[in-house]
Amino acid sequence: MKFKVEKSHLINALQTVQNIITTKSALPILSHILMEAQSGALKLTATDLDIGITCVIPVDIQEAGAITVAAKRFSDIIKEFPVEIINLAIKKNNQVIIDSDMCQFKIMGLAKEEFPKLPEFKDRKVIKIDQQVLKQILSLTSFAVSLDETRYVLNGILFKISKNILTLVSTDGKRLAIAERKLSVESDAEISMIVPLKTIHELNRSLQDTGELSLVVSSNQALFDLGKVGIVSRLIEGEFPDYKQVVPPVSENKMKVDRSQLLLAVKRAALLATVDYQAVKFEVFKNKLAISKSTPDVGEFHEELPVEYQGRELVIGFNPVYLIDILKNLNDETVSIELVDGEKPGVVRVSGYVYIVLPMRLN
Repeated sequence: MKFKVEKSHLINALQTVQNIITTKSALPILSHILMEAQSGALKLTATDLDIGITCVIPVDIQEAGAITVAAKRFSDIIKEFPVEIINLAIKKNNQVIIDSDMCQFKIMGLAKEEFPKLPEFKDRKVIKIDQQVLKQILSLTSFAVSLDETRYVLNGILFKISKNILTLVSTDGKRLAIAERKLSVESDAEISMIVPLKTIHELNRSLQDTGELSLVVSSNQALFDLGKVGIVSRLIEGEFPDYKQVVPPVSENKMKVDRSQLLLAVKRAALLATVDYQAVKFEVFKNKLAISKSTPDVGEFHEELPVEYQGRELVIGFNPVYLIDILKNLNDETVSIELVDGEKPGVVRVSGYVYIVLPMRLN
């Protein structure tokens, strides 16, 4: 293998694939990146056996071939290389030479045969999804994924596709986020799969504001093909809870408030929150919302906001983080929150989206 590559292109590709690499693996090969040079392109691959990422960049190939290199060391070398055009070649015994007219490194690689093969998705149906659409609804759901490893099926996002409707659902047991969007191309595939949070993070890093991705699903794996970047993920096995049962009917008891004002006020209240005293107090009056926080041995906070509200007065407590997560990801100037009483969940509904958050007991 022998090729020339632009330093900036190679750095970007390395940054794309090496996020999933862990140095704690019992298999040394998993700390390596596979490089394959052929047909005028260099393909980089990394995997932790649960998720695999590939990235393709243009290079000037003099000789095709493949090798694996230690990800961190190779990446560090490329970042510190003094020139923009880098020559790379493989010699006998898997020695990798990285050089230019003024600088040279020699490092040891491992044969490509030692690197785990990513699953193939031949003869599977392909579903096209707008990248911008997926990026948007991931931002509205990914924050509600459970981090509790004992509730394994909640450690990811439920993807459901039925005809031309894509639905994403996440919950940690204290809040629930449901986002629906129409696909630009109708599919006859019926899909229900749970995608792990680590894969969601990599998708968020790679999704663009233009273009489509191709989704291909097998029995326990999924491929998200974004063109130059491909993400292959093992799926979470198990039955996701029936989320439809917990969605309350639409309530007319709504509080309409400026989203950015509410976000900033809740952020200020959260400054006094502690592990033992998390809840922020909402006192809802006719056309007025009082937000307060009182934490023993820490301090007190109080702020009032104008709102549109004609229902009965009520007092309710919320985890401020759960409100901040939703408010910072919505684009609407105003937000309507359905409030029934201090014991029932608050509900935010906008077009194609529902967010339900349980109240907290006020100390």
